[in-house]
Amino acid sequence: MTMNQQPTLVTDRVQRASKPTPPVPVAAGARRSVVSLSVYTGTYAAFIDAVMQAAHRHEPRSACFANVHMVVEARRDPAIAAAVNGADWVCPDGVPLTWAMRLLYGLRQERVAGMDVTDTLLARAAAESVSVYFFGSTPEVLARIRAQCADRFPGLVIAGMVSPPFRPATPAEDAAAAAAIRASGAGLVFVGLGCPKQERWMARLRGQVPAVLLGVGGALPVLAGDQARAAAWIRRAGLEWLFRLLLEPRRLLKRYAVTNPLYVYYLLKQWLRR
Repeated sequence: MTMNQQPTLVTDRVQRASKPTPPVPVAAGARRSVVSLSVYTGTYAAFIDAVMQAAHRHEPRSACFANVHMVVEARRDPAIAAAVNGADWVCPDGVPLTWAMRLLYGLRQERVAGMDVTDTLLARAAAESVSVYFFGSTPEVLARIRAQCADRFPGLVIAGMVSPPFRPATPAEDAAAAAAIRASGAGLVFVGLGCPKQERWMARLRGQVPAVLLGVGGALPVLAGDQARAAAWIRRAGLEWLFRLLLEPRRLLKRYAVTNPLYVYYLLKQWLRR
């Protein structure tokens, strides 16, 4: 995609958005500090229920899914930390974050992973007549997601699919994106721009969109069927990062070589201070 390429928009049903209801408190769960982030400590089921409640009410909410990479990026850049911590939910996506909760606070924290959440919410949205919106990735990936959703989630209404240009968005483009989502009537918006771009984008648009923004990142290629998901035992063992490294060594080797040791260092410093 070239720098000047226009966003690709595919819409199944466009509804005129009604005036959003004022936000009301949701069961967001308590939060605990892990290095740079304030992480959600509730259960997976409670999170799903709270998100669906907000989606039905068209509340302007957002959820980030934190892993080791996000923790380290936020530790190095206060602006990223502010964008992530400003979300309604900062979920422990990676097993190392659940281990940190146990080390620091003695909590047996349940993992709330973006890939799992995506499937669960799409199924709930189909069953409860909540339309969804996809923002990110390429037109080809979005087309495969549409086909997968039609097969796996019968009755799901996709209110829109947008593949934005692969460059920083202008204020005018942000305003246009917010207007398109409002007009679509979607209650859930799955954002796949990659970390930290998607977290910054959600922080900018959160108050302008009467929907729940979900920064699911790498879940979209998996949903499209382009990438495999690690087996359940690999995920439980906290080795999903190794599985992904084997799939994408050129992209992830440098990241993991830097962020994993830094995460351990920052976490141990926090533990020793406590």
